[in-house]
Amino acid sequence: MSGKVRDYTELAKNILNAVGGEENVVGATRCATRLRLVLKHSNPKVKEKVASMPGVITVVENSGQFQVVIGQHVGEVFEIFSSLVNLDTSDEDNQNKGTILNRVIATMSAVFAPFIYILAAAGILQGALILINLVFPSFAGTGTYEVFSFISWAPFTFLPIFIAVTASKHFKTNTYIALACTAALVSPTWAEIAGRVASGETITFLNIALSQTVYTSSVLPPLFLVWILSYLEKVLNKNMNEVIRPLFVPLICMVVMVPLTIMLIGPLSTAGANGIANGYNLLAENVPVLAAMIIGSFWQVLVIFGVHWGITPMVLANFEQYGRDSFQAYQTIAVIAQVGAVLGVVLKAKNKETRKVGISAGVTGLFGITEPAIYGITLKFKKPFIFGCISGGVGAIVASFFTPYYFAYAGLPGPLTVVNAINPKYPTSIWGMLIGVAIALILPVILIQIFGYGEDAVKQQAGSESLVEDQGQSGDNLQVNNSKNNEETVSAPINGKVIALSEVPDEAFSSGAMGKGLAIEPTDNKLYAPFDGSVVMVSPTKHAIGLVSKSGIELLVHIGLDTVILNGTPFSLNVKNGDKFKKGNLLISFDKELIESKGLKTITPIIVTNSHDYKDVIFEELTFCTLGQKLFEVVK
Repeated sequence: MSGKVRDYTELAKNILNAVGGEENVVGATRCATRLRLVLKHSNPKVKEKVASMPGVITVVENSGQFQVVIGQHVGEVFEIFSSLVNLDTSDEDNQNKGTILNRVIATMSAVFAPFIYILAAAGILQGALILINLVFPSFAGTGTYEVFSFISWAPFTFLPIFIAVTASKHFKTNTYIALACTAALVSPTWAEIAGRVASGETITFLNIALSQTVYTSSVLPPLFLVWILSYLEKVLNKNMNEVIRPLFVPLICMVVMVPLTIMLIGPLSTAGANGIANGYNLLAENVPVLAAMIIGSFWQVLVIFGVHWGITPMVLANFEQYGRDSFQAYQTIAVIAQVGAVLGVVLKAKNKETRKVGISAGVTGLFGITEPAIYGITLKFKKPFIFGCISGGVGAIVASFFTPYYFAYAGLPGPLTVVNAINPKYPTSIWGMLIGVAIALILPVILIQIFGYGEDAVKQQAGSESLVEDQGQSGDNLQVNNSKNNEETVSAPINGKVIALSEVPDEAFSSGAMGKGLAIEPTDNKLYAPFDGSVVMVSPTKHAIGLVSKSGIELLVHIGLDTVILNGTPFSLNVKNGDKFKKGNLLISFDKELIESKGLKTITPIIVTNSHDYKDVIFEELTFCTLGQKLFEVVK
C-alpha cells in the first residue's frame, strides 16, 4: 500500500522483520524502484504483510527474488536495509537460487541497477549534443564538443570497470582484484595489441594465438570474469597461508583471470552476446512489424516481473557492433505509452488522490521509470495498462515502417531520449520515432476517455444489504440521494473541522487500508444519520457504528481515537443493530469533554468500507463542515 513515509529506517526494519529477519535473507540488491531480496523461505502472508506497509507500492515475487516496489526512495531504504544485514555471512548452501533463468535475470539486475542512472545521464548528454549539432553544425568542430563528447562516452567505454564493482559485490569477491582484472581488459595496450591482430599480425601468449576481441563497452566478458574469479579467490583463500595470502591471492588471480579472459572467456561470451543480438536483428530487419509489435506491446509486462534487465547485454552488443539499435527505439515507445495511459487517467479521474498519484507517476515516467505508473495507476485499474500495451504496440508498428534506430545508448529509454534516434545517415529514423511516440502518447488518452479507466469493472452491488465488516475503508460524512447520473451525495453527520484521512494520527485509518474517507474533529456532541439506511453493526463499547445506505454504501463511523478503552462510558446510543433510520435522525450522543479529559482525541474517522465497489469517491474541498452539508459523491 503506497503511502507517504519519511522514516525509512523504520520501514527497512519492518521489512526485515516481516521477511523473517537477517537469518532468512540471502541477498539484497536494488534497482531504480525496487528492493530486491533473495530469501531462504517465503510465503504469501509475508508478501501481503510487506505490501500493506506505508511506503510500499506493491510486492512482486519473480526471478527467485522477493521484490519490494518502493519507488524513488528505494535508495534510502536499501542503504539502511543493507546496514541491518550481514550478507557475507549467509549460508550459501541454503540460498534460494531458483532456476538458471531466474538467477541470470537476478544477476543482471544486481549488476546494472546500481549504475543505470550513470548510463542514463550519459545518454541524455549524447542526446543533447545531437540536438546542438543539428541546430549549430559548426559546433561539432569545437573543443567544447570534443570535451562533452568524450565525457558522454566515458561510462560506456569503461563499462567493464562499473561491472567489476557491482558484480564483485553480487558474487562476493574482492572488489579491488576484480577492478585490477577488468582494468587490464580496457587497457589501451590491449586495444593496440588487438588492433594488430585484426590487421593480420599473429601474436601469441604461451604459444596460443590471441584474438582481436576488445573489451571496452563489453558486458559479458567482465561479468564472466568476475563470476569465475569469485570461485578462484575462495579456493586460494581457503588453501593459502594467511601470511602470504594478502599478496599472492591478488597476484595469482590477475595472472590467471586476465589471460583466461582474453584467450577464452572473452571471445566465447562476446560471440554469444553478438549471436543473440544478430538473432534479434534478423527478426527486426526481415519482419520489422512483428519485432515492433512484440516489444511495443509486451515490454512493460517484462517490467512488471522485473525481468527486463536480461535484455541489456543484447542491446549493448548492438551498439558495440553496429553503433545503433532498434530495440531501444521500440522500447521507448512502450514506455511512453504507459505515460500516456497515466495522462488519460489524470484527465478522466475526479478523485484528487488518483490525480495526485497519477501526476507523480507521470513525472517519473518522463525519465523512463515506469514502475510507479504501472503499480500506482495503470495496473491498479487494469484497463489503462491494457490500453498502454495496445497503444505501445500500435505506435511501434507504425514506427517500424520508418526503420527507427537509437544511435546512443539510453540507460532509461523514455521521452527525454527520443533525440537519440537522430542521425543524418538515417533521416527517417527520427520521424518514425516521433510518429510512434505521438501515437503511444495520445491513443491511450483517447481510449480512456471513451472506455473509462477500469474502475467501473468492479462488480456493482447497489441496493445490497451486505454487512459492514469491522474493517475500515475510508469514506466521508454521508448523505445519499439517488441521482440519474449514478452519483450519490454523502453529507456530514456532525459539525466540525474536516481532516484528511492521511493526517489522522492513527495508522489503522491514515494508511487508507480500510477504505476511502476522511475524518471530522467535532465541535458538538451528537452524531446524526448521514443518509437513509439501517444499522448493521454497533460496537459493544458504543464508540463505533456500522451503517449501510439503501443503495448499498457501507459506512464505518469511529467516534474518537482509542476511545474503546473507555468501555462505552461517554456514549449513549439512540439506535440498535438492525434499526432503520432516515437521514438526520440522531444515532449517538457522546460526552466530548469527558473523552478529552481522559487525554484522548475526538477525531472521528468516517470510512466507506466498500469503496472498492464503486467507480470513484469525489471529495468536496472543505476545511469545516456543518450538519447535512455535502462532503463527497460516491460514483457507481
